[in-house]
Amino acid sequence: MSIDVNNESGTEVDEQAILDIARYALARMRIHPLSELSVIVVDADAMEQLHIQWMDLPGPTDVMSFPMDELRPPAKDEDEPPQGLLGDIVLCPEVAAKQGTEAPTQHSMDEELQLLTVHGVLHLLGYDHEEPDEKAEMFGLQAAIVDGWRAEKGLTGPSPAPTVS
Repeated sequence: MSIDVNNESGTEVDEQAILDIARYALARMRIHPLSELSVIVVDADAMEQLHIQWMDLPGPTDVMSFPMDELRPPAKDEDEPPQGLLGDIVLCPEVAAKQGTEAPTQHSMDEELQLLTVHGVLHLLGYDHEEPDEKAEMFGLQAAIVDGWRAEKGLTGPSPAPTVS
């Protein structure tokens, strides 16, 4: 799996954890090991610009996903998943820090960024949360991936509650 993490935000973030959880999520979703992903960490001003440009919404947001080859998880009976460029995930640590402190189970900015990375990966793979049934599926899968990664890493304490809307 080729995953690049580029921190342009000026904020210190746990880039290794972002890389690790992205790799874990893609493996869990059975994405081809030669697929490529880019994660970019930006400040609130840059995120606001992207949010306005692509979503026509004001203010910075927590995470945005820009799919490239529109890869999807393979069906259970498929042996070989397709490979390609997954796309870009853009994260904003300033928004993540705020969301982490406001969440029902308060958590750190880095824990929120990990959650948002999984959220972004799922969006790249075609998952959405516009409809209640889609939201239940995506957020259930997101929680399972984050919980599985935390268990594998031996991390204790409650997993971050989903704060993305």
